[in-house]
Amino acid sequence: MIYLDNAATSFPKPDKVYEEVLRCMKEYCANPGRGGHYMSIESGKAVMEAREAICSFFNIRNPMQLSFTKNATEALNVAIKGLLKAGDHVITTTMEHNSVVRPLKTLEKELGIELTFIQGNEYGEVDIADIQRAVKENTRLIAATASSNVNGIIMPFRKIGEIAKAKGIVFLLDAAQGAGAITIDVEEDHIDMMAFPGHKSLLGPQGTGALYVRENVILKELMQGGTGSNSENVFQPEIMPDMLESGTLNTPGIVGMGAGVGFINSFGLENIKLYKAMLVKKLHDGITEIGGMKLYSKNDINHNSGIVAMNVDGIDSTEISYVLDKVYGIATRAGLHCAPMAHAALGTMKTGVVRFSIGCFNTVQEIDLVLNALKEIVLKTQNN
Repeated sequence: MIYLDNAATSFPKPDKVYEEVLRCMKEYCANPGRGGHYMSIESGKAVMEAREAICSFFNIRNPMQLSFTKNATEALNVAIKGLLKAGDHVITTTMEHNSVVRPLKTLEKELGIELTFIQGNEYGEVDIADIQRAVKENTRLIAATASSNVNGIIMPFRKIGEIAKAKGIVFLLDAAQGAGAITIDVEEDHIDMMAFPGHKSLLGPQGTGALYVRENVILKELMQGGTGSNSENVFQPEIMPDMLESGTLNTPGIVGMGAGVGFINSFGLENIKLYKAMLVKKLHDGITEIGGMKLYSKNDINHNSGIVAMNVDGIDSTEISYVLDKVYGIATRAGLHCAPMAHAALGTMKTGVVRFSIGCFNTVQEIDLVLNALKEIVLKTQNN
């Protein structure tokens, strides 16, 4: 199998991730922060080490402002529903995943919040001036993706953060496709909240994610329960991260997430970016050379986090993805990718797109095999 569905979940993981998860499970996997015995203390130390490593990766100065979640979707729901109130106005973009759109639309229906969706260009890139013009007196939140999960386009999130900071508006970054793929610095990018998963470009296990919340942003917790702290109090602790971390944490997953970050650091994020960008360009240029296909992604490192989105002329994306899998052993993702507004912006609502999402373990030889497969598919299509 040639695995090119890394935007959904990265595969394979670094050996260190497998090793550390297994070691945790076999040697010390007790409840972190819930007991005074050796195994509980070891679990607590492992969680804290992972928390600190992840925070350092994003230049989060206070590790206590990072709460672990089961995925980016949960983190986004906690951020959006914990912040907004009736009468608030939110600015977002048409390139957002349903993990942003659905919570916002639900609050629009239930609370009457106001929503403004910023339309992008033919690739979905937004104009900063459009965001500036959309700001109102009651604008409480700007929510934007770091990079589209449909076509990999990188949003100008640092400039968005600058606008939010200047206007006193909370800026929420959906880093599902950015964390581990592009450089993100919560200080330099003026990010107030950031949601991200562990199982995509951070190379950790599924069932892991996190939410960063800047100290001056006050959220209402969505869930209450045991935290291992302030147990005498019948109300949820107000301190971070406890207020957002009720219940037993996914200790093995968090350990694996930390190991994934360690792997990225050992090679250097910039080196991984350059390698992936080379593969993206090779695939993009090869598709252009073959012809008979339409591309929806850019092919340079500054505008693409690692995705080539395309369609074969006249063929539904699901059919192409099926043939790639069954005939050629190539794993891709077709359809609407849980982002219908993005497809509406790209003009692909009826067909979807075939998404090739490249990871750091893909090879030049694999890209050559993909291009040969696409060439055969196009030739067969043209001859029918």
